[in-house]
Amino acid sequence: MTSNVVSPRKKTEGDGRQLSPEQAAAAAMVAEAKARGLELTGPNGLLKLFTKNVLETALNEEMTEHLGHEKNQAEPGRESTNVRNGSRGKTVISDAAGEVQIDVPRDREGTFEPQIVKKRQRRLTEVDEIVLSLYAKGMTTGEISAHFAEIYGASVSKETVSRITDKVVAEMTEWSSRPLDRVYAAVFIDAIVIKVRDGQVANRPIYAAIGVTVDGRKDVLGLWAGAGGEGAKFWLSVLVDLKNRGVADVFFVVCDGLKGLPDSVEAVWPQAIVQTCIIHLIRNTFRLTSRADSDAIKRDIRPIYTAVNADAAAAAVDDLEEKWGTKYRAMIRLWRNAWNEFIPFLDYDVEIRKVICSTNAIESLNARYRRAVRARGHFPSEQAALKCLYLVTRSLDPTGTGRARWTMRWKPVLNAFAITFGDRWPAAETY
Repeated sequence: MTSNVVSPRKKTEGDGRQLSPEQAAAAAMVAEAKARGLELTGPNGLLKLFTKNVLETALNEEMTEHLGHEKNQAEPGRESTNVRNGSRGKTVISDAAGEVQIDVPRDREGTFEPQIVKKRQRRLTEVDEIVLSLYAKGMTTGEISAHFAEIYGASVSKETVSRITDKVVAEMTEWSSRPLDRVYAAVFIDAIVIKVRDGQVANRPIYAAIGVTVDGRKDVLGLWAGAGGEGAKFWLSVLVDLKNRGVADVFFVVCDGLKGLPDSVEAVWPQAIVQTCIIHLIRNTFRLTSRADSDAIKRDIRPIYTAVNADAAAAAVDDLEEKWGTKYRAMIRLWRNAWNEFIPFLDYDVEIRKVICSTNAIESLNARYRRAVRARGHFPSEQAALKCLYLVTRSLDPTGTGRARWTMRWKPVLNAFAITFGDRWPAAETY
């Protein structure tokens, strides 16, 4: 193709209207196609030829920048002896043009690292990113393949889709074992249940944890696949994993009140305060009572979790027991048993209570996970499930506005924590 095909100069149509550089280039492409008898699209179309030329031009520009001179224009007396050393053929796949044969320039010392088409890259990134995005939204490999055929008219087999998504496994493994901060202001933990086909379809818990750093950043610390139902014993192994990855201390661990979980937390971080989610506590209260009494009980438990301090909350529980203890003994026992893990948030003002009294921080993450899980129904393997949930995690908050809003909400909390936990607060130079 001649160079004037992509010339940036403006041209004028018959009606005198000037074309933009992009329109001029497109018009030149169409005219060139007609003159040479080429189709615009298809296996030998102009679009494929244009893609080849653009990629090769970009690669040659990268080589020029790498070497510091154009072809055959090296300055005499320069220190480096590295020069161009021919090219090698390579086939890349584009969703717009299909397979495209390109020539990648080489240098004599083998130090050239192309960026537009990286070494060992066979597929241009548009397809990969679309596939990973659709997989994160819960579509199966077969559904993604059908989607490409229907929307793009492109043939992307289920095997190709699977290979693309498998590329994130190494990334996920590295993410799951990455070092973590030494101190976290709070860690929110919870589990969701998914269905995995392992011989037969069975429920499997996936454990997740969110950490809040001492400068207010939110970080998904990891995902762990368990067996059977959610249990404190497996949570112990999760917390040990976090400790092995560098988490030496946590001020608050916020959980849903699972039996035995406070003991697991104490075994790993003895100084951590376990805060039971009051929303779970309220929800479990209504599971133990009659619907006919719901409105009255709702009014009677409100003074407990809105009390000004732990003593006022204890008095409210006594009042609750006096009124309902005979009829709903299990409800009173629920509040008494959870008392030590319920009261810690009452030591802080209303603004701080809102962010540490419940697992809402991780429930919003679980809602995103459940959306992808519902779209799939069940997963063929544990790895497929973790891969899907990891891609959901990776796609969270692409604009960063959520992180900024989160940090602003946590500023008063961190100021209070810096005073309360001053002896455990990391020095400024360490975070």
